[in-house]
Amino acid sequence: MATDFQFIPLAMDDFIEFKALDDTELAARHAKWMIVDEEPGYPCRVSMQDAKIGERVLFLPYWHHNVDSAYKAMGTILVREFAQTAQLGINEVPQMLEHRLLSIRAYDATNMMIAHDICEGSELKLKLQVPFANPSVEYIHLHYASPGCFCCKVSRV
Repeated sequence: MATDFQFIPLAMDDFIEFKALDDTELAARHAKWMIVDEEPGYPCRVSMQDAKIGERVLFLPYWHHNVDSAYKAMGTILVREFAQTAQLGINEVPQMLEHRLLSIRAYDATNMMIAHDICEGSELKLKLQVPFANPSVEYIHLHYASPGCFCCKVSRV
């Protein structure tokens, strides 16, 4: 039996404060604004869409797995300047993932990784069923396999 899941984007509210910062203040937080110069290439973790050429995106470090385990992790993310938090349906896979190689990392209730895999985004919907078939898997984190950057969380529904 298939497990229902839902992609959990980051919330735009968590990044509003960065809009008021100047370049020096952003640099103190290891962040900066960048202008998109290729498409696709700048996947937004809030809108779950690729940014368009000419758009501004915030490039910054982010605690994507801020947990009490050896897997606590921070990595770089991109957020479109005028992104709206995506509202994804149950079992809906964001289109921006279709053309990317992804790393699947499954975690248990103690925030320990208990399964992992790599797949093409076009196969993701089916590949998510494998770790979610294990009742010990609480949630999954997706990463862009080549650069290793955090993409998003996927939860059981």
